[in-house]
Amino acid sequence: MHRLKRLWELVKLFFKALREDGVQYTLHRLVGFLHCRLRSKKGRFLPPRAELERQRREDTSNWPKISICTAIYNTDPVHLKAFLNSFLFQTNQNSELCLADASDSEHADLRQIVADCKSDRIRYLKLDRNGGISENTNAAARLATGSYLALADHDDILSPNACYELAKAAAAGADFIYSDEALFSGDYLRPRVGHFKPDFAPYYLTGCNYICHIAAFPAERFWAVGGLRPEFDGSQDHDLFFRLTEDAKQICHIPRVLYYWRLHEGSTSAGVAAKPYVVEAAKRAIDEHLERIGVRGKAKEGLFPSTYKVDYEIEGSPLISILIPNKDHIEELSRCLESIRKKTSWKNYEILVIENNSEDPQTFSFYEKQQSEHPDLRVVRYEGGFNFSAINNFGRRSARGEYLVLLNNDIEIISPDWIEQMLMLAQQPKVGAVGAMLYYPDDTIQHAGVITGLGGYAGHSHKYAKRGHSGYMFRLATVQDFSAVTAAMMMVSAAAFDQVGGLDESFAVAFNDVDFCLRLRRAGYHVLFTPYAEAYHCESKSRGLDKKGTAKARFEGEQARLKERYGDALLHDPFYNPNLTLDMENFSEAAVLPKYGPADSAK
Repeated sequence: MHRLKRLWELVKLFFKALREDGVQYTLHRLVGFLHCRLRSKKGRFLPPRAELERQRREDTSNWPKISICTAIYNTDPVHLKAFLNSFLFQTNQNSELCLADASDSEHADLRQIVADCKSDRIRYLKLDRNGGISENTNAAARLATGSYLALADHDDILSPNACYELAKAAAAGADFIYSDEALFSGDYLRPRVGHFKPDFAPYYLTGCNYICHIAAFPAERFWAVGGLRPEFDGSQDHDLFFRLTEDAKQICHIPRVLYYWRLHEGSTSAGVAAKPYVVEAAKRAIDEHLERIGVRGKAKEGLFPSTYKVDYEIEGSPLISILIPNKDHIEELSRCLESIRKKTSWKNYEILVIENNSEDPQTFSFYEKQQSEHPDLRVVRYEGGFNFSAINNFGRRSARGEYLVLLNNDIEIISPDWIEQMLMLAQQPKVGAVGAMLYYPDDTIQHAGVITGLGGYAGHSHKYAKRGHSGYMFRLATVQDFSAVTAAMMMVSAAAFDQVGGLDESFAVAFNDVDFCLRLRRAGYHVLFTPYAEAYHCESKSRGLDKKGTAKARFEGEQARLKERYGDALLHDPFYNPNLTLDMENFSEAAVLPKYGPADSAK
């Protein structure tokens, strides 16, 4: 009877998803779910037993000692025992657990639970008062004798290889280290979901604390930046991570689950609603971070709880040049132009329509009318055959703006402040390109950032997800770092465009924007996506690329050129994660997790 009830609940969830998310995205998620179920054996995120035994035999005495620092407060005894055991059975015994206990007198049994462990690797202090999470954790950190500290909650679970992997990265010179994690509510060996994170993504960190658990750092740096600050309780880790990463020289992300975060009522893992003061603390942490790095902006609440948005101050009123390639299709172009004029709040812009071999006489009549009625619009003629890169490069030579917007003629603007939202980011130090949130006409997502490696080359984040989703770990709801964004609606400073030589004209149709963004990143620029600049991209979902005859040969040639230029690096997007699939665009877990091997991806 229980199984039938559960099956009925799953059926109802499936049809609810169909109604809310659409067929394509629901099927994508279903395939990902089946992948996970097929490989959801007990302990699926743990290394093989043989690897754990190898780690136990390895001499780690010359590696930095890891001190796990934890504040205890009225902890459930069962949860505390599980946490202590997860530390005691670490494969790297060159580690210690530092506990500061601020529990009430009726929880005196917790001290005995610690004493029963009979381990000289556990250091314990009973506090005479509860000073709050930051003060209590600082007290635990003062007990530490290790050169590296890591913070853990009193009711969570450490993976048996956590101290081994953290110490290994520390020995390699990393001065800030963080790992992937998983959420569980019953048996940690059967976690609900893994949180597979990107390599260090500073703008994403401003949008939400994606780092969470587990992070490690030199003890001397922890104290040099002032430790945890009680005035930021509720968002104390987020505040600390800003201060530790602002001047870090080597940040290492370990793409393995080293920490299991327990879901229960009252925990922040169960939602910010349990602790409303988190929001105010997080906004203050972000504001102080911006002040320290010399950026003018103000944090506010984001699109979802526990997400945040920075309204950066825009400097001056620079001219924005909007470049729109066009051949005939005056109906689409007219809608595009009308949406710009009716919905754009930014006043200082010019529009360059780059005419390319139109054949319909009505097109040229339309151009003449537009230019006579709108002095901010010019039509320039590119005489060669269709080459998206060459057309935009030609248009750039006629552009007078300090910033360029590459815009397809089938874009319809939604957000009135779309230029402001993109410009405030494009003006930030070393930001090269900014991409927008684009929807198909049926309100499913066409573009929310580009991930290299998807399908072997590149694909769009969360394609076909329903508009309004938060995405995987809020990746549809926050400004964040990506390897690439689409040139269907991209803002780039003219200086950065010129520095990297514009679009590569050997990519006539496909991958020109991916290549352009990757070259920007090689030149030291950030590439960002913002969900706050929204538009419809009216291309047909089913049309796709023409892959017949010469068009097919051209597409395959551009695929080969991209692969030749970037090689296997395409398959290792730093803002994705090797534990996530390359077969779909929905952030599902990979059907087969990467084999255990070198994990360090220091940057």
